[in-house]
Amino acid sequence: MKRKYGNRKVVLNGIRFDSLREAERYSQLKLLERAGQITGLELQPRFELIPKQRRDDGRPERACEYVADFRYTDARTGKQVIEDAKGMRTRDYIIKRKLLLQVHGISVREV
Repeated sequence: MKRKYGNRKVVLNGIRFDSLREAERYSQLKLLERAGQITGLELQPRFELIPKQRRDDGRPERACEYVADFRYTDARTGKQVIEDAKGMRTRDYIIKRKLLLQVHGISVREV
């Protein structure tokens, strides 16, 4: 089946990635972690952008979340880095990236 944005799911080290770009970046980050340049590598960290709510009629609205590809700490600076391996910047992604900055003060590093 041809995917909408041309990406193909990839399995690397038993981990399923949404694209080859994301899997390759994971491999690079693992090397940086082994070299001590980054610490605390985490996959798919979630950030709540808008909490769940109830409509006037009582029906629930789900929370809105941003799910990044990676989170880690740069060992040199001690700063947390949120990263996304992007091939295509969708409208939803751009809005959520802006909300992440507004709500949490976090900028996303795109690779």
